[in-house]
Amino acid sequence: MLAALAAAGCRSWVAGGWGVDALVGRQTRPHRDLDLALDAVRLDAGLTALASLGYAVETDWLPVRVELHRAGHGWVDVHPVIFDASGAGVQAGFEGEVFRYPSACFTRGWIGGAQVDCLSAERQRRFRQGYQLRAIDHHDLALLADLR
Repeated sequence: MLAALAAAGCRSWVAGGWGVDALVGRQTRPHRDLDLALDAVRLDAGLTALASLGYAVETDWLPVRVELHRAGHGWVDVHPVIFDASGAGVQAGFEGEVFRYPSACFTRGWIGGAQVDCLSAERQRRFRQGYQLRAIDHHDLALLADLR
């Protein structure tokens, strides 16, 4: 999936639970979906690349997010990010909320022996604030605490 996005010229970074696992360097729990921060400039190309892999839009809440599903393969939750000249990004939220991506929050990790672009531990912690934490969030935060 990440290779298809890259081939389509789409910059993307693994976030969410898989993003935490990328920072740890191994899968630590089952995942319902793959969260991706994706450069909004290439969003259409990214969605086309995912469609070519059999993923279809299931939930369209753009410009905030779009979730795609492929039977037997799960979900991809795409979060479009608009970048400025400094490399920092913003993602629209519901009701005017804005999620910030400082340029320093983009890093690399490992999934299945492959190096991937992902969000930093600090940004992952930040995105787990402001809502009722689930058991998987507590799991991820414990792993992130060990990365300090």
